[in-house]
Amino acid sequence: MSAFPAAVVVLAAGEGTRMRSRARPKVLHGFAGRTLLGHVLAAAAPLRAERTVVVVGHRRDEVTAHLYELDDAAVPAVQDEQRGTGHAVRLALHAVPADAQGTVVVVPGDAPLLTDTALTALVTEHVASGAAATLLTSVVTDPTGYGRVVRGSDAAVLRVVEHKDASPDELGIHEVATSVYAFDHALLRDAVSRLSTDNAQGEEYLPDVIAIFVAEGRRVAAVVAPADQTAGVNDRVQLADAHRTYNRRLLEAHMRAGVAVVDPATTWVDAGVELAPDVTLLPSTSLHGTTRVAEGAEIGPDVTLTDTTVGADARVSRTVAIDATIGAGASVGPFAYLRPGAAVADTAHVGTYVEVKNSSIGPGSKVPHLSYVGDATIGAHTNIGAATVFVNYDGVTKRRSTVGDHVRVGSDTMIVAPVAIGDGAYTAAGSVITQDVPPGAMGVARGRQRNVAGWVQRRRAGTPAADAAAHALDDTTADTTADTIRDDTARDDTAVAGEREGER
Repeated sequence: MSAFPAAVVVLAAGEGTRMRSRARPKVLHGFAGRTLLGHVLAAAAPLRAERTVVVVGHRRDEVTAHLYELDDAAVPAVQDEQRGTGHAVRLALHAVPADAQGTVVVVPGDAPLLTDTALTALVTEHVASGAAATLLTSVVTDPTGYGRVVRGSDAAVLRVVEHKDASPDELGIHEVATSVYAFDHALLRDAVSRLSTDNAQGEEYLPDVIAIFVAEGRRVAAVVAPADQTAGVNDRVQLADAHRTYNRRLLEAHMRAGVAVVDPATTWVDAGVELAPDVTLLPSTSLHGTTRVAEGAEIGPDVTLTDTTVGADARVSRTVAIDATIGAGASVGPFAYLRPGAAVADTAHVGTYVEVKNSSIGPGSKVPHLSYVGDATIGAHTNIGAATVFVNYDGVTKRRSTVGDHVRVGSDTMIVAPVAIGDGAYTAAGSVITQDVPPGAMGVARGRQRNVAGWVQRRRAGTPAADAAAHALDDTTADTTADTIRDDTARDDTAVAGEREGER
């Protein structure tokens, strides 16, 4: 007999009407980067069953497509009519060779808190005890609505009694069934073929298999697991509760592995996130998808990272990053936005109100504030002045610009792609760069400044600005320039009129 189960059967055919969802079937809801079905399959994977069979029904095409994304070796079994859990298992066994020996594990598809530890303990006890079936149970404070597990003097299970059918003594039992089972394959196959539909719902119930085994004198065992590992999800409230439980469990595991979580109540981490020892997560941090954070990095506060890699000793504050890379010793934020394809190299800095998209910022380079870097390659030790915009889109095509090493881009520069700014070059503040700037050159692309003397006194006479200007001029300067101001008036009027004409 194989040391691994012959099969794991996941019951995922239900509609889940209490989720009140038109967008997706119940088992495709989820949290922490996984669907409910994904969580269950992840818990069962370490069992290394010879085959995994998932019973699908409601919106089966969507569930099947997702199943193949999770495990392309899994087998869907279609339950066209929802005729009970026993019926579902009977259909699933069509995908298991009739002569297969060993254990069949049955789990519901809406139990995302199941752990591989609980399932392994179930299978281990089942094999060791030689039982026909072994139940995974939990002891709960309020068992209302649950099936009670009635045991005999030898601790074997005698029956599972539904709440509505329980006697007063049985209602006092706090050990409840969780719909998770381990069965001897041959005995299960025989028993489900004999299930009756003689009940109020006209369905084949899997718990009736337990009654069949007990009636035949076969041993039924049970393994108790913590209730926070066996709780199911039937509505959005239970979904949120499960997420909180799962998140707490994840954070505790990370903290025991050396991660500092300052405020677990406001920190959320997906199942696929990897955190190295000595990472610090500050309050209001959310890490999603395949995010990876290296040793010594500090993330937060108010950070959301999705599918992002952060290097050792980096600092990320009040930032949103999606599919980005942040190098070792780099600093990002506050209030930065790294869009897909953003790559911030080692020791680089992306500062306040900076957006980076599909661009690389070279080692030691800085984009300190109020800038947009789109479709650009920036070399090492370059400084991008405040309010710089890489103008990458002409309305039809997005084009790329290149900035070399040790470049100084002046504040309020527009870099109109595609251009290249060579190593060691400068651009003058306020320039609109539309042509390449050679290495070591100064790129200047702006109109020459012209000061019109006395304009405020002439055009804004009597205003606070005119008064301030008058006081700023000493008496001698004011006397000397008075005639000049009067003489310039006519010329100024002509100049302003000409500028206005040009604006038209």
